[in-house]
Amino acid sequence: MEYNGDLNEIESHIVPVDAILPPELFLIPIKSRPVFPGIITPLIVPGGKFAKAVENSLNGNSFIGLVLLIDEEHEKNTEENIYSFGVVAKILKKVNLPDGAVNILINTVRRFKVESFVAVDPLLVAAVSYPEEEPGAPKNTIKAMMRTLLVMTRELAQNNPLFTEEMKLTMLNVNEPGKMADFVCSILNIEKAEYQSVIESINLKDRIEKVLLFLKKEIELVSLQREIQENIQEKIDKQQRQFFLREQLKAIQSELGLKEDKYEKKYEKFLERLKSIPADPEIIEEVEREMDKFLYTDQNTADYNVIRNYLDILESLPWEPAPSRDMDLEKAKKTLDRDHYKLDDVKERILEFLAVKKLKPAEKGSILLLVGPPGVGKTSIAKSIAESMGRKFFRFSVGGMRDEAEIKGHRRTYIGSMPGKIITALRITKEKDSVLLLDEIDKLGIGMQGDPAAALLEVLDPEQNKSFRDHYLDLPFDLSSIFFIATANTLDGISRILLDRMEVIHLSGYITDEKVQIFSKHLWKKILEKNGLEQYGLQMDKNAIVTMIDHYSRESGVRGLEKQTDKLARKIALQIVKGEKYPKTIRASDLEGFLGVPKYTDDRMTKPTVPGTALGLAWTSVGGATLLIEAVFIKGKGGILLTGMIGKSMEESSNIALSYIKNFLGSEELFADKTIHLHVPDGATPKDGPSAGITMATAILSLALGKRIKLGYGMTGELTLTGEVLAIGGLREKVVAAKRVGIHKIIFPNDNKPQLDEIPDYVKKGMEFFPVSRFQDVVRLLFDEKSAALPKDLKGSPAAKKGLKKRPPAKKTRRK
Repeated sequence: MEYNGDLNEIESHIVPVDAILPPELFLIPIKSRPVFPGIITPLIVPGGKFAKAVENSLNGNSFIGLVLLIDEEHEKNTEENIYSFGVVAKILKKVNLPDGAVNILINTVRRFKVESFVAVDPLLVAAVSYPEEEPGAPKNTIKAMMRTLLVMTRELAQNNPLFTEEMKLTMLNVNEPGKMADFVCSILNIEKAEYQSVIESINLKDRIEKVLLFLKKEIELVSLQREIQENIQEKIDKQQRQFFLREQLKAIQSELGLKEDKYEKKYEKFLERLKSIPADPEIIEEVEREMDKFLYTDQNTADYNVIRNYLDILESLPWEPAPSRDMDLEKAKKTLDRDHYKLDDVKERILEFLAVKKLKPAEKGSILLLVGPPGVGKTSIAKSIAESMGRKFFRFSVGGMRDEAEIKGHRRTYIGSMPGKIITALRITKEKDSVLLLDEIDKLGIGMQGDPAAALLEVLDPEQNKSFRDHYLDLPFDLSSIFFIATANTLDGISRILLDRMEVIHLSGYITDEKVQIFSKHLWKKILEKNGLEQYGLQMDKNAIVTMIDHYSRESGVRGLEKQTDKLARKIALQIVKGEKYPKTIRASDLEGFLGVPKYTDDRMTKPTVPGTALGLAWTSVGGATLLIEAVFIKGKGGILLTGMIGKSMEESSNIALSYIKNFLGSEELFADKTIHLHVPDGATPKDGPSAGITMATAILSLALGKRIKLGYGMTGELTLTGEVLAIGGLREKVVAAKRVGIHKIIFPNDNKPQLDEIPDYVKKGMEFFPVSRFQDVVRLLFDEKSAALPKDLKGSPAAKKGLKKRPPAKKTRRK
């Protein structure tokens, strides 16, 4: 730092280079950077012993030694913490400061070396020597090096705005190589050790080389710094230019009425929202790109509305992470119990999911598949799940969907393109962890526009839907927080690959007792409110409820029961409006007057009262059902005739049953000139599946024996040619269907015992179950002991005699 005061005042005090210097000096340690010889500069010395050293020096020869500290963090400035080379300076002037420190003006003279310490406490006093400079190289070499130093210093001065005019002038007026090297080093920004190395360089050539090296590094650093500043300035200039142009464009558009400013502000807030989340950089870049296009697009062009719609859809989506929710399991359980009667396994699965979510909030969404007949409450269960979790609910049906774009959206290149159903649902709910119901997923179709079931594979896979890309958005969107629920009537129409991604929960139909409870707790109140009858205090006798269930709505669910109850309520509403007398309490005797003739008047088609009939249990898309299989002999050439809309699997089961019974009876002669006509009512309903195997075999055996089977039995099981009874599906639905029509004895495959244990006790109450492994077990249950040993007593049976009488000799038949 140079002195800027009155130089005339101190000119007489400047020390000449060849002045006699003292052999001993008071040492003043200094930090950061040294003061090089030949400079007049102020120096502040802190109060204490160093201020006293300045005072003693002024009382003596006015010379002090300036030395650099090795470690500035060291608490004591002792002889071990200072360098051995320093610079001697003459004190020209002293000013006392209020805090005890002193401000001195010094003139640095030359380098010195500490030879020994005369005193270290309280003041540092050292015996010093003043080494002479050594050229170290010929005069021309030193001159050339000095010119190089001058050129490089000028280059640095041009690129460094911190160089003052006084510094540049001083640089031009210094002629001595040593002083020139010291001056250039003093204006460089280098490390303390590097400064000290220059101080210790007595050899002039070495000193100039070191300074040239430091100068080269500084020039490169300044050049790099200047390049960085230019790049920054260029970006700033570009942004400012764009800002001014945009403002001018806004003013022009405002004058022409081309665009409202509200859209731009809306999208700017959206962009700030994305940056604060923070969103994926790809999303932010795309929004910025579309906003730029939006600003420069004329409102009258077709692209304007396309861009605006795209930005509006992006802005309406919930990009923020799903909010944390407090999972109250007790409240969730009460909600599920309030809305649904029984269905304990479904409720338990939901509570398990909520428990996991409570323990680990970061756990991603789940995919449930509720499978069951119509009217059992699949959709209402999904609504209750959403309510119990405190999430928003959205339902859309995928039944009959044939276009992949319904799931993944249309590309923006098409006119009228829109996002898919999933993104649309999130636009409406505005929550990332919504509950989405995919209704009727078993009725997905395949069309010319693609396979929607294949498109759902990515949506329903927790490992893939973290970065789901809708074709319209073409940006990654996280679907992993969504709780997907799908519904289906059967699993048959669902792709195996898609089914693998879902957890299946079966909902069987309701028995009469369950329907009575559902009617009393939920349905009756709902129907009264719907028809405006809640204020009239209408009641329904329990016997009337049971009669309506048994004679007017025997389906698996309660939708048919709801329709019949609605019809009843409308009839009563009409009587009230007309002023006619209406029953306050509806009894069983009133039902026929309101609902007409009962649909199910008796149990004729559930009782095998004649030979050749047997009651089977079936599982259909609308739940469990009972099938009375009928078989009669007709004149023909043998074989079997099937009617009743029987499918391929069931047709094969009938052929297996016939072949087995022929082998079981041990005679072909009984069936040689007669055809068996086998019918499965009702004839207009398609039926298929192998589980009617033992029922068909029982009907054929009953026909062959001319004996009816024992009453009260329903049966299900697949039959093999060797008489084995194999496992079937839908046991619970079949048991419920049997109980609904008053069948209390169930014959089923022994392999289905685990499924029987899963059926609730209240469903199995009052019923008997008979597991069988072979068809002989079925015969022992349904026929008397004499019939059970049928192959031995065949010739004594009336049916056998009748069949043999009409059968010509076997040998004659072969000759013909």
